[in-house]
Amino acid sequence: MAEHLRIATYNCEWFNALFDNRGRMLEDGGPSSRYHVTRRDQLAALGIVFAALDADAVMVIEAPDTNRKRSSVKALETFAAAVGIRARKGVTGFVSETEQEITLLYDPDRLTAQHDPQGGPGDPVPRFDGVFRYDQDTDTGFAPLRFDKPPLELAMTTKGGAVFRMIGVHAKSKSPGSARGKAADRIAIDNRRKQLAQCLWVRQRVRAQLEAGDDLIVLGDFNDGPGLDEYEALFGRSGVEVVLGIEDAPEWRLTDPHAAMALAQRVGIAPTTSRFYVAPKKRYFEALLDFIMLSKGLAARAPEWRIWHPLNDPDCFAVPELREALLTASDHFPVTIDIDL
Repeated sequence: MAEHLRIATYNCEWFNALFDNRGRMLEDGGPSSRYHVTRRDQLAALGIVFAALDADAVMVIEAPDTNRKRSSVKALETFAAAVGIRARKGVTGFVSETEQEITLLYDPDRLTAQHDPQGGPGDPVPRFDGVFRYDQDTDTGFAPLRFDKPPLELAMTTKGGAVFRMIGVHAKSKSPGSARGKAADRIAIDNRRKQLAQCLWVRQRVRAQLEAGDDLIVLGDFNDGPGLDEYEALFGRSGVEVVLGIEDAPEWRLTDPHAAMALAQRVGIAPTTSRFYVAPKKRYFEALLDFIMLSKGLAARAPEWRIWHPLNDPDCFAVPELREALLTASDHFPVTIDIDL
């Protein structure tokens, strides 16, 4: 008998700022890292969103930090217990060099999840805590690359015994930060080059898992999407297209209908998963940055994708509490799939 699962990816903006070093929630009126949002209000909003998702597993991007004093898993399990959600057990992987981890929250009554990194000695694809050498497309040749936020590789098993793999990704931002003019262009181009290299690294791991016959889900924030910025033309493709494997034979490609819409449109109507305020322009801009990509066998099971956009999804918009929570909780919105395994 098939098991129905809901799997989500959700970039929770600076979740780390909502916890102390002991993993306790800072439910007070102090400022969060979201503009004009208190820690109490962001935590309350996140609680409403996670409860509404009611997911069996949530790949949390920008999860709380792990270091000598802090634990991403402890913080998220504390949050899950306070909110009362089913996805109450955490698992994380290689520690990030930033204060943003990739951590999975999941329902232990329905799933088991184990950090299972691939790429040991002799594997042509390095492990995600290793070094990848990429062509810089310059006279300097190949350069070493390390992930500052290593992807989270998981071996997943359902209660009924179905097995699949997951890779959680938070690819490098292409933003030039506060730089302006030619300096900003140089930084943006260099960041895009590194972002593409990260996606190529992920793609090589994806291809290896597909060749091994694994059912695979790749999900997270790719800080990129087809046609997202003018620098893409310099490289001929987006990082999302690289991970999807659109130049490969159909059996080796991943599927995400929102990415497919963006690829087909380029200009015009396209879904979005994030909403940012750009101060110099004095307005909000939206982008498609978050994806759930499925291997061929999983895509054939007629899954349903959904972006929980508070203004574009009618069911989200119709519930004022949820709509406002989605706008308060993060600058990204969750993406889910419902699938029978």
